[in-house]
Amino acid sequence: MDYREKLEFLKRELKDKGRVLIAFSGGVDSTFLLKVARELLGKENVLAVTAKSQFFPDRELQEAKAFCLDQDIEHLIISGDVLEQAELRKNPPDRCYICKKLIFEKILAVAAQKGITYVAEGSNLDDLEDYRPGKKALAELGIESPLLKAGLTKEEIRTLSREYGLASWSKPSLACLASRIPYGEEITEEKLSKIDLAEQYLLDLGFKQVRVRYHGDVARIELLPQDMARALEPSIAEGIYQKFAEIGFLYTALDLKGYRSGSLNERRHDLEKRHDLLK
Repeated sequence: MDYREKLEFLKRELKDKGRVLIAFSGGVDSTFLLKVARELLGKENVLAVTAKSQFFPDRELQEAKAFCLDQDIEHLIISGDVLEQAELRKNPPDRCYICKKLIFEKILAVAAQKGITYVAEGSNLDDLEDYRPGKKALAELGIESPLLKAGLTKEEIRTLSREYGLASWSKPSLACLASRIPYGEEITEEKLSKIDLAEQYLLDLGFKQVRVRYHGDVARIELLPQDMARALEPSIAEGIYQKFAEIGFLYTALDLKGYRSGSLNERRHDLEKRHDLLK
């Protein structure tokens, strides 16, 4: 199927579901899914729910709120204090499974209160290519992934988003802040705050796709290859170094391989073995 046929499949999947609840992060995929649901089903049949947690940058929460206000979509923000969970703070290789289960159990509780039986999230076909333990939690809880079911890729969703007039079509790919901390290293609010401040600084400089990976005293920056030369300009590099020092990083490094999704998964298999031995 081409992407337009996939869109029609998506619409058939959503049609006649009664009220639907969309887990809404404000990213490219969930924004597109929410837009299609709102257009197809009407205001009274769509509820967006965003989980606010230490893993979720405030800038994304504000953008999610603004989108729902602009589109006249009912929007609930629930609290997801992920760091309450001791096992999650330990940051095991299945961290995403633990987190997704915690968050979506709360979202399902909202759905039950509202009498909604169809709960969906924004995974797409490309998500099958990376290590995503959270998929197991979604399957266990019966969460629907209609974009994935329609076979839509990230680029196709961006194309359709642009055709729908969504500003999010060119938005950088998102991932929770915890994904910047290597597996096995404790997750704390202080570390998450440092990462958030560092990434916000880079975004304010005009870099679009950024990751700041946390390695203790070292901040490892991932940028798109075409942005590396600018980051190494003496005035820009010095500004980044000074700002990161203020945030609390002793050393700042630019990863020469550049941005790639899930780079901390590159050591995952060794860490999984160690984690299993410690159980």
